[in-house]
Amino acid sequence: MNALNKKTIEDIDVRGKRVLARCDFNVPLKDGEITNDKRIVAALPTIKYLMENGARVILCSHLGRPKGEYKPEFSLAPVAKKLSEYLGVVVKLAEDPDVVGENARAMADALKDGEVMLLENVRYRAEETKNEENFSKELASLADVFVNDAFGTAHRAHCSTTGVAAYLPAVCGYLIQKEIEFMGGALADPKRPLVAILGGAKVSDKIGVITNLLDKCDTIIIGGGMAYTFMKYLGHSIGNSLLEADWVEKAGEMMKEASDKGVSFLIPIDNKVGKEYDENTESMVVYSDEIPEGWMGLDIGPTSQELFAKAIRGAGTIIWNGPMGVSEWKQFEDGTVAVAKAVAESGAISIIGGGDSVAAVTKLGFADKMSHISTGGGASLEFLEGKELPGIAALQDK
Repeated sequence: MNALNKKTIEDIDVRGKRVLARCDFNVPLKDGEITNDKRIVAALPTIKYLMENGARVILCSHLGRPKGEYKPEFSLAPVAKKLSEYLGVVVKLAEDPDVVGENARAMADALKDGEVMLLENVRYRAEETKNEENFSKELASLADVFVNDAFGTAHRAHCSTTGVAAYLPAVCGYLIQKEIEFMGGALADPKRPLVAILGGAKVSDKIGVITNLLDKCDTIIIGGGMAYTFMKYLGHSIGNSLLEADWVEKAGEMMKEASDKGVSFLIPIDNKVGKEYDENTESMVVYSDEIPEGWMGLDIGPTSQELFAKAIRGAGTIIWNGPMGVSEWKQFEDGTVAVAKAVAESGAISIIGGGDSVAAVTKLGFADKMSHISTGGGASLEFLEGKELPGIAALQDK
């Protein structure tokens, strides 16, 4: 997939046109209040561009999992309120339980150039996630142009991400454009050395990513729970550490392939282990081949931190997906903190993808030191696997 040659909002004339813009407003709510509005803020540049260039803007998004029926607790009303604050205009919500109803049609028809409205949660309709033609046509009937700016759902072929693109000229917004430029650029033509840091719990989740990156990277660093499956292959005793027994052979094959291709493949040489899976458990640091029976690895140790930091310091481009340990626990966050600090100070082009690593760099205050923080967990993983993302593939080529 050459995602770098897709048309953007700047490649078309939007003045006087009704523009259906798919955003990712899937924000966390507590008692009807938004607890984190980052996704709304990320969509503002595209929305403002459309408004300033005289488009009649019809926004749409999903929120949570209402499973194809109208449930008021999944309404986008709090999003309309927050958008109104940020844009300085009233963003009306078309309150139709079936999304494209009388209110939505009347409101869309009444829009003037530069005005903006919001449709209800597209997942109120069961057809949305099944990408059924009838709902795609209903959405498309409201507009003249389709803009996809929801990278977080670009790996899903749904009515509001790909279905409508069959009936309207389809382009991407600034957010998807930025994701494509950073992640696509890092894979297609990286500033070298290209270093990938992969963490998280499971090897099985990252097999596709590692396989794809073996052809592109100079160094691959493995941390987190998935590292113990590699240690097991090397014959280390790993105690009660996380293990995917079915993937041990595959882990070995990947290490061998890295060696054959001249890719430096780093796994932890020491670990901070705990007696049990608990925030306040008794802990100690041991070498990777000396984890005692009954103990489990919960973070990388100080020697591994230094080894990884050294590889990171020399990088030209860094892709990081997944924490080095149970980073939400103070006692086991040091590995992730050390990696975040090394990435922040590296001067390399740094791309952070996946919820846990994003949360870690944000919590630690390193977010503004990263070149790009991806807005899509699953989507960024599939992008790194080299898979075609339906929501991007459906857009028009330049």
